[in-house]
Amino acid sequence: MSETRSGGATRRVLLKTGVAMSALAAVPVGPALASVAAADLTLPMDGGTLELFALSDRAVRVRFSRRTSSPPMRMPEIVQRRPKPSRPEITRSSAATLFALPEIRCRIDAEAGTLHFQDRAGRPLLDEAAGGRAVTPSDVRGHPTVAASQAFASPPDERLYGTGCFQDGALDLRGLPRRLTQVNTQISLPFVLSSRGYGLLWHNTGLSELNPPRNLLRLEKVETAAEAKEVDVTTSTGGAKVTRRPATFEGRFSVPTGGAHALLLDVGQAMASRYYLEIDGKIVCDFANPWLPPTTSLRLELSAGEHHVRVIGASQDAPTLHYGPVTPTTVWRSPVADAIDYVVIAGPSADEVMEGYREILGPTPLFPRWAYGYIHCRERFESSAEILENAREFRNRKIPVDVMVQDWLYWGKHGWNAMRFDETRYPDPAGLVRDLHAMDLRLMLSVWSKVDRKAELGQEIAARGFYIQNTDWVDFFNPKAAAFYGESQNRRLTSLGIDAWWQDATEPENDDLRDRDTAAGPGERVRMTYALQVSRTVYETQRKAFPEKRVMILTRSAFPGQQQFAAATWSGDIGNDWETLKRQVPAGLNMAAAGYPYWTVDAGGFFRPGDGQYTDPAYHERFLRWLQYATFLPLQRVHGYQTKTEIWRYGDQVERIGKQYIELRYKLLPYIYSMAADTWRTGAPLLRPLVFDFPADARALDESHSYMFGRALHVAPVLEAGVGEWPVYLPPTPGGWHDFWTGERREGGRSHVVPAPVDRIPVHVRAGGVVPMGPITQSTAESIRNRLELHVFAGADGVATLHEDAGLDYGYERGDFAMVSCRWRDADRTLELRRSGRPNAAYASDRFDVVLHGPESGQVRRAPVTLERGHGKASFP
Repeated sequence: MSETRSGGATRRVLLKTGVAMSALAAVPVGPALASVAAADLTLPMDGGTLELFALSDRAVRVRFSRRTSSPPMRMPEIVQRRPKPSRPEITRSSAATLFALPEIRCRIDAEAGTLHFQDRAGRPLLDEAAGGRAVTPSDVRGHPTVAASQAFASPPDERLYGTGCFQDGALDLRGLPRRLTQVNTQISLPFVLSSRGYGLLWHNTGLSELNPPRNLLRLEKVETAAEAKEVDVTTSTGGAKVTRRPATFEGRFSVPTGGAHALLLDVGQAMASRYYLEIDGKIVCDFANPWLPPTTSLRLELSAGEHHVRVIGASQDAPTLHYGPVTPTTVWRSPVADAIDYVVIAGPSADEVMEGYREILGPTPLFPRWAYGYIHCRERFESSAEILENAREFRNRKIPVDVMVQDWLYWGKHGWNAMRFDETRYPDPAGLVRDLHAMDLRLMLSVWSKVDRKAELGQEIAARGFYIQNTDWVDFFNPKAAAFYGESQNRRLTSLGIDAWWQDATEPENDDLRDRDTAAGPGERVRMTYALQVSRTVYETQRKAFPEKRVMILTRSAFPGQQQFAAATWSGDIGNDWETLKRQVPAGLNMAAAGYPYWTVDAGGFFRPGDGQYTDPAYHERFLRWLQYATFLPLQRVHGYQTKTEIWRYGDQVERIGKQYIELRYKLLPYIYSMAADTWRTGAPLLRPLVFDFPADARALDESHSYMFGRALHVAPVLEAGVGEWPVYLPPTPGGWHDFWTGERREGGRSHVVPAPVDRIPVHVRAGGVVPMGPITQSTAESIRNRLELHVFAGADGVATLHEDAGLDYGYERGDFAMVSCRWRDADRTLELRRSGRPNAAYASDRFDVVLHGPESGQVRRAPVTLERGHGKASFP
């Protein structure tokens, strides 16, 4: 119901919501270009029209469009569903219009026209900034469009997280500029999560900018190095040697007032290789990698007056520096748009925001159980015989592994991504898969979205007109092209029994949709979404052809909504040094904060130190720290360019410690798989920035290199060489924390110096935590029906849920799973268990060993418990 006022009297009217919003793209249906549900509220405003849409009980979409003589191109839809017909209550007065839903309220100021959002309790969430709207006519290669910008107030105590995987090392984005493009090592998701209790989706499928600085300095080349350097890199046509010649660029700029300033360095090429920025003789950024995104950002204190800038890059660069003061606002801008368009999701908790995200952008399905084990990759296996030789060696050395990965170039003479194995090195691909399956192993295969036009498959694609113009990229915006690609992959490859798909370079590489035309129109309007189209295609065509085989995709780029297509992603072709490792931690946390639960890294780094890596103790230490970190990521995998990455090739110490961490991964699988089920049910990420669990602790909000892995484990990766101990800040929590390795109790709300020898990553369990663990197995195929341990950490009450299902099919979507609810009552030292769901004897556990840690440091006690009629209890006097 709603209230409206007319002539001093109040009357109530029933407002109906519109129909479900259309999808961004589908197979075989193409991207929705103009199909939008009717607005729940439309208000004429100065020079334009404001529309509000109730997407769910906690999500409101806002659109503001200008009246123009040449209507702009309609941008594709991102939001895909209205989970239920929410009925907003709309109240009008002379001062404001109130748009209210059960979990969120929006007040529209009648005089200023600004929007103000509150949560269900009336607490402020988000305010548009006065005068912060801008919609300016523009065009894309002759097609009318607009540039749209919206500013929001951001108080000093706010923290913002999200926008995806960036290599700038930042976690808190308040006041930080970022240019959202899709390139190797950068995944851009136009979504932020606020510590104030809301999420904001900037609803645009083209390039977007967060907090773009207003001022621009073009730097002049002043020196070019005499000697060039040859670098081994990967390209979209294979490995290559690239010659790079350093150059120095300089310039000057002035700022009228001192204080915090936002800087964005743009190298002026599609990709960078070094960020070196020097201001007034002081180095403020120096980071290199064979491939880097074209922009990087930082915040810096500057004094009033003139400043000298020096940049070192490649001779082909044309660097510019964007700069401006940090203001108490957050600004979103899109140069290609049809309106200001955004969605606000109310919490107030971060988990509730993610629940709202899931409702309107789709659930994240469970991967097959084996995907949560160890995934072994290298660049690259050269033959079937080499894959099988290494698989047998894993088994002989008793090192657990579930997935062997074949990287690119297996197609050999048949042409790039011909979806065919070169028979001279892979004589029987189906037999290779059968042999791996016989060892309880799976095969993941690299498949690209570009196909050599000379290949047999490429000739078919060209004959049908399925390429994006002047490229070898398949036009997944064309529903017929997408369907043909998916069906070809199934016929040529999936039919061999291949288990998982590495859909590589789906940005597409180097932001290649610029200045291209697609079936959805100019590439600029859909340039962020190519990976989503690829993942949707593979997922939906495979589910149709193989309905009871879970899909597992690993891909290098992502966009909101893509998580529902079983697509994990990773941080791309990164280096191996300490600084790169350090930057991956906030990069992964910001993926989770942007609503994308499955992200990982090339453990050990993709670009490695060459043949010396096998005997270099310094690299061995780095490699082990990488692997330890990867153990506590949603997926654990190792990869490396021109490298045989098997841990036994690095000597006894690396093999011994590396094996311990891979074994730990398998022991933790019941915990990890239960977290994954929680992600499917609620949208809660496995990788949790501390804002999820400690939103009231200001210090926790600024911790960019530690995180929660699930709701029980606190992880603080070691990010420096030669240390034997590591500083760890533990947030305040009732009962404190337990050292995972020693059982030592530590107080929350303060920092501790924790032992961290080379074989130990600091991990703590919060009091009240219940962590299900299994035995060490060689693959996930052995883990079904094993007796599990329930590790309980004393000091506070706690709850947890164990999820069990068949692990390979989609029965869980139909309710074929068991859940064991665990409730620990600390006062009487009792763990109560209750099973629900539709358990199957093939997977449901009914016997457990309960392991109590504490209450004293290092104290451990055990008690068996058996579920009888679905109930059980373990008590510790």
